[in-house]
Amino acid sequence: MEDEDLASKPQIVGPQRVAVIIPAYNSRRTIGSTVRACRAIPSVDLIVVVDDGSTDDTGNLARAAGAAVVRHSVARGRASALETGVKVAAMRDRADWPDRLLLFLEADLGDSAIESAALVDAVASGVADCAIGIPPSEDGRRMDRISRAAAKGIQRTTGWAPLWPLSTERCVTREALNEVMPFAAGWGADVAMTIDLITLGFSVVEVPCAFHRVYPQDHGHEVYRPPQQWEVWLALLLRRLMTHRVPSADRMPLSEQGIGIPYKRLMPGSES
Repeated sequence: MEDEDLASKPQIVGPQRVAVIIPAYNSRRTIGSTVRACRAIPSVDLIVVVDDGSTDDTGNLARAAGAAVVRHSVARGRASALETGVKVAAMRDRADWPDRLLLFLEADLGDSAIESAALVDAVASGVADCAIGIPPSEDGRRMDRISRAAAKGIQRTTGWAPLWPLSTERCVTREALNEVMPFAAGWGADVAMTIDLITLGFSVVEVPCAFHRVYPQDHGHEVYRPPQQWEVWLALLLRRLMTHRVPSADRMPLSEQGIGIPYKRLMPGSES
């Protein structure tokens, strides 16, 4: 009977592919160049743009550039847009191919979206289950108040000291992502994802990427609102209440952490 069950399951023989998920709101100035840059990332065969209630022609421009576009009739927020994109990508996975890696990017990256190829490479090569993009220079890593609060919360909970805790550019395996959905609301989504991944035993790594955002110059074309501190604090508080915490004995020492070094919860009997 077991042999029959194995024979009935499709054999995973296809190549490893990547799906890009881009939440977009009134991003007509940048969405076309961002999508075109994503098409040049190795192994990317699906780009999903979630038009989150835009009042301009963001969706049409994304579709013209080669993306699959899903539209929310009203703005539901970034976390909801990400979840919609993940579900669309899952429906397009093939049973006889490995599940696609998920690459989350913002609509305002323009041509610099190609830099996220480094994130894909880190996950596809097995370096980590989740690769997070950070600025390549020390000048670009100056934390504001919200980022400092997020970094402190992540370190207090997991033992990891990230340099860019609110980064929204990240590549993650489908297996890991399935374990941390649904996403926390608003700008708490990325902080919550990081904590949940580490707590569950998945690995994360920060990878320098030379992204250059293109900010809007007129009020008619807006990007998502800036990070809200209460959303980050709420995500941190909920994880404390749910006892999402890595015991001290399972934490990698700070002296062994750094850019490009995967951080993972140490399990009993493992070596740092």
